[in-house]
Amino acid sequence: MKAIQVHAFGEPEVMRLEEVADPAPAPGQVVVRVHAAGVNPVDAYVRAGLYGAIPFPYTPGRDAAGVVEAVGGAVKGIKVGDRVYIGGTITGAYAEKALCEASQVHPLPANVSFEQGAGVNIPYTTAYRALFQRVHAVAGEVVLVHGASGAVGIAAVQFARAAGMIVIGTAGSDSGRSLAAEQGCHHVLDHRSPDHFKQALAFSDNRGVDVVVEVMANANLGYDLTVLAKHGRIAVIGSRGKVEINPGDVMGREASIVGVMSLGGTERETARMHAAIVAGLENGTLRPVVGQELPLAEAPRAHRLIMEGPAYGKIVLVP
Repeated sequence: MKAIQVHAFGEPEVMRLEEVADPAPAPGQVVVRVHAAGVNPVDAYVRAGLYGAIPFPYTPGRDAAGVVEAVGGAVKGIKVGDRVYIGGTITGAYAEKALCEASQVHPLPANVSFEQGAGVNIPYTTAYRALFQRVHAVAGEVVLVHGASGAVGIAAVQFARAAGMIVIGTAGSDSGRSLAAEQGCHHVLDHRSPDHFKQALAFSDNRGVDVVVEVMANANLGYDLTVLAKHGRIAVIGSRGKVEINPGDVMGREASIVGVMSLGGTERETARMHAAIVAGLENGTLRPVVGQELPLAEAPRAHRLIMEGPAYGKIVLVP
C-alpha cells in the first residue's frame, strides 16, 4: 500500500509518499481502508519535532474515515464492511490502510461522508471535552469561541448551540464569518478588529462571557480575562507561544483557566465523548465541514495550509 512516511523531523517536505507493507490485524485490532484522512495542527507539531523523539520512519495522522477491511480475533461489534471513523491509529492515518485498536474505531452514520468523517475525531473530542468535561458549560451561558471557522471552532459552536448556549464566534475572513454564522453562532466578530473583545462584552449585555474556548492563547488569553463574567472559565485548547496575563483579572472574577487535551480523558470519559459524537452525527446536530480535499501525496501542502492559511473547515487527504 501507499503511505506518507517521515524519516526525520523537519519542514513539511520531509513527508513523502512511499510503498509500505499492508498491515495485518492481531487479536483486538482492526484494519481500515482509508477513504479520507484528517489533517490537524498537532500532526504538523509532531512532524516538526515539537513533541519529542519518536521512532522513525512513521506515518502521520490520527484521524480518518473508511471501511473496515479486516478484523482480528476477539473483536466484538465491528465487522468487515462497516463504515467507521478513526480516533487514533497504530500505524498512522495518512495511508491507504490503517491498523487500529478496536477501541479506536467508531461507527460512521450513513448520512456522513467519509470526508466529513475524517474531520470528526480530534475536532469534536476536543470541543466536547473543553465544553462539557473541563469547564462544565450549561444552557443559557454565553460562550465565546475563537477561531469559529476552523474545525475545532465549528465543533464547539455546534455543541454549544445544540446545548442551549448563547454563542459568540470569531473569524478572520468574510467567508469564515459567514461559515461561523451558518454553523450556529448568534453573533460573529472579526478577530482582526482591535475592538472585537469590547464587542463580545457588549453582546453579553456587559455582564461578561461565561466561557471562552481559546485556540490561540498566546495572542488572546490576557484579553479573554478582561471580558469574563464572575466565575467565568477559559478552556485553552491551543497556543503557539508564551503569554503574559494580569493575575488580578483572574482573582477579581474568581475565574478559572483550564487546559484541554482531547486525549486527556479517562477511558470512561473518552467513551462518553464518542457516544455523544455518534449520536450528534446521526441526528444531524453535528455536521463536520470539509474546507479542502487534497490527494495524499500533497500532505506537505496540507501542513502548510493548516499552519499558515485562514481557518475554513477541515483539510482532508484522499488516498
